[in-house]
Amino acid sequence: MKTLLFSLIVAGLASILGGCAVTPSTIVQETRSARPALAEVAPPTDGAIYNAAKYRPMFEDRRARQIGDLLTINIVEKTSANKAGTSSGNKSGSAKFGLPGPLQSKLGANVATEGGVKFADGDNQSASNAFTGTIGVTVTEVLSNGNLIVAGEKQVAMNKGIEFIRFSGMVSPDTIQNGNIVSSTVVADARVEYRTNSRIDRAEVNSMMSRFFQSLLPF
Repeated sequence: MKTLLFSLIVAGLASILGGCAVTPSTIVQETRSARPALAEVAPPTDGAIYNAAKYRPMFEDRRARQIGDLLTINIVEKTSANKAGTSSGNKSGSAKFGLPGPLQSKLGANVATEGGVKFADGDNQSASNAFTGTIGVTVTEVLSNGNLIVAGEKQVAMNKGIEFIRFSGMVSPDTIQNGNIVSSTVVADARVEYRTNSRIDRAEVNSMMSRFFQSLLPF
C-alpha cells in the first residue's frame, strides 16, 4: 500500500512539474516562422555588364514579397456588438352557459368559467473587445496571385509566466505601407490571439490534481 501511495505521489508531482512548461493552445495553425530559400549559385558571367541572375530594378523598393521576408503587423482590433429583443404573448378564454330549470334553484342560474395566460420576455446583450499592439511576422507562403501568407509569434517572459502573442493571415502586397507595415484590419483570414501560461492558470490544474490524489489517500 505504501509503495502504491508513493508511486501515485511521484506521478502527481511529475504531472504538476510537467505542466509548468505547457504551451497554451492556439488558433494559429500555420507555421509561425519561415527562413528564406537558399540563393541559387549564379552562373559564370561571359564578361557582359548585364547579368540576369543578379539583376535588380533600379527603382525597386524593399517591400516584402518572398518567403522569409519580414513584415510588421500593426494590430488594431476593435469589436462591438449589441443585441436587444423583446417578446410577449397574451391568451385568454371564457365560457358561460345556463342550467336547466329544475337545477337553477340549487346551483344558480348560470355557470361561467374564465382563464387567461400572459407571457413577457426581454433580452439585452452587449460585447466589446479591443486589442492593440505590434508584432513582427514572416512570409511563410507566396500564393499564385501574389498574396502573402504571413505568421508570427511573440513571447514575453514575465515574473509569473510567459505571454504568447500570435498572428497569422493573408496580406495583399497593395496594402503594405512604407517600412513593410500592414494594418491588421486589412489582413484577410486574420487570426489574432493573446495567451498566457501563468501560474494563475496552472493553479486550477494543480488544484484538480490535488483533489484527485487526496481522494485516494486512506486518511
